[in-house]
Amino acid sequence: MQLGGLPIETDVSVGSWIAGAVAREDRGTVGSLVPPVFPAYARVLHPAYRYDGDEDVEITWSSVAAVNGTVAHPLMQWPAVTGGWEYLTEDSQPPTWDGAPAEGHLPTTVAGRMARVLARHTAVPGSCLFGRWAGSGFDADAVRGLPTLPLPGARDVVLVRGRVTDAARNLAPEPSEQSANLWWPSDRTWLVATDIDLVSTYVGGTAACIAELLATPALEVVRAAPADPVGLGDDPVNPVPPRG
Repeated sequence: MQLGGLPIETDVSVGSWIAGAVAREDRGTVGSLVPPVFPAYARVLHPAYRYDGDEDVEITWSSVAAVNGTVAHPLMQWPAVTGGWEYLTEDSQPPTWDGAPAEGHLPTTVAGRMARVLARHTAVPGSCLFGRWAGSGFDADAVRGLPTLPLPGARDVVLVRGRVTDAARNLAPEPSEQSANLWWPSDRTWLVATDIDLVSTYVGGTAACIAELLATPALEVVRAAPADPVGLGDDPVNPVPPRG
């Protein structure tokens, strides 16, 4: 069997170093997603979108914050930046944005840009592991019985192997879309995690790797740390609106 055209990795012990490390960290922190073993960390914010004819124009969180009179900062969360939990899935704020940031899924365009940077920060760009959440409903029957890497919070993933650039692949059967939720090169120089409930992605890596991500113009990236909270209601600067 394959996912996204990539072969299944049955030896899930290749990810045991991740499972053990994140299980020891406080839930709801960066360290519970990306092991606290790297020199530096970053948070990649999934863009919102404005629909312009046939084009989907990417809109930064900073732009949305400016329109809403809220503060753009490294720990900002989408409900607080926009002023409402409904903006996660249902409503929009035209003419600024029409489509909310992808939840639990790294957009293909963003994944491709990240992969081009990250490929320069591993000695083995042709050897990368990708983990996709095993609990997705679109192919539950197909993945049932496959070996999975156990992760806290029922985040167990099925593993596949490929090149770093395969991060832009869709690991779900069409017409569904799902990126890898976890990916890292076999030399463990960095790791990327996209939690199923979040609208941003976290990366741990070398100082040079994170610095290049931060300097990439086509990405909205901020610094992060293992102790940072990641919950959608964990904005310490902007008022968090009440849940409807």
